[in-house]
Order: sequence, then structure tokens, then C-alpha cells
Amino acid sequence: MPDNSTPQPTGLRTRFRALIHELSKFGTVGAISFAIDLAIFNVLLHAGVETLVAKTISTVIATTVAFTGNRFWTWRHRAHDNMARQYTMFFVLNAIGLGIGLSCLAISHYGLGQIWPALQTPLADNISGQLVGTAVGTLFRFWSYRRFVFRDTTPPDQLGTGQSSGRHAANVVSPAPVRDSA
Repeated sequence: MPDNSTPQPTGLRTRFRALIHELSKFGTVGAISFAIDLAIFNVLLHAGVETLVAKTISTVIATTVAFTGNRFWTWRHRAHDNMARQYTMFFVLNAIGLGIGLSCLAISHYGLGQIWPALQTPLADNISGQLVGTAVGTLFRFWSYRRFVFRDTTPPDQLGTGQSSGRHAANVVSPAPVRDSA
């Protein structure tokens, strides 16, 4: 009688599936935070608030939403032993991400905008600050949150991958949270 059971994924496939699952949750939280950031940024711009101040305020509010979503949904399966440390580290790393976004906005609005005044419009500010800055900042945030804030504390010998040590062992996601049928 042939075995019709589904083959078990290999360690690498399991880790990749877990990473994709985690990345999709991070993306969902990020999309919600992005919408909040975008809305508040534009309300403040139309209210006459200076561009960089508006971006800073909108990012701080969106970051609070992102921390809550990431801590209690995206990385709920990871260690949460010191919320004050996580909260502080999250905001420090997010400040670096904010700096990346503000740099893109400042280069466009104040640097290149001196040469091409069209880059000082709200549309140009949204493209440089919200799209370009957020995209580059998001890559940094995902890597840094996963590595430093919501660390995986699974011992390497319990991963089932044969890894005994090394810097990648701390980044490996436990296969336990991958239970969806899709």
C-alpha cells in the first residue's frame, strides 16, 4: 500500500515558511501603521505644521501601534521577559528607521528641492518620505526588530536543523508557529 501522507518539509523549508509567515504578519502590522502614519502626516501638513515635525509626530504615533501589533501578534511566540527593554529597544531602532525616512525626505525637500522646486510639493514629500523613506526604513526595522527586540531564545539543539552554534542560530524561527494549512 503506497504512503499518501504529505512529506514533512525539510529544516530549511520549515524555517523559510516560518520566515514568510512572520514577514506577512510584520507586513500587515506595517501596513496598518503606514496608513496611520500617512493620514496623520498629511493632516499635519495641511494644518501648516513644518514637514519634518509632521513626519516625526506621525511616525511616533504609528510606532506605538506597530510595537503593540508586533509584540502581541507578529512575534508573540518569542521571548517577552522584559517589556521595558523591548519597548526601549524598539523605539531606539525605530528612531534609526525614522532617521532613514527623514534623511530621504530632507534630501528631496531641502537638498534637491533647492534645484527643482517641484520636489518641495506635498506630492514629492509623500513620495520621498512615505514611499522611499518608509521602504528603506522598513527593511532596517524588520531585520533589527527580529534580531534585537523580539529575539528567538530557542536553544540551537532544539531547532532540529543540526546547527550547534553560530550567529544564525539566534535568528532561526522555531517551526512551532507554522500551523496554517495554506
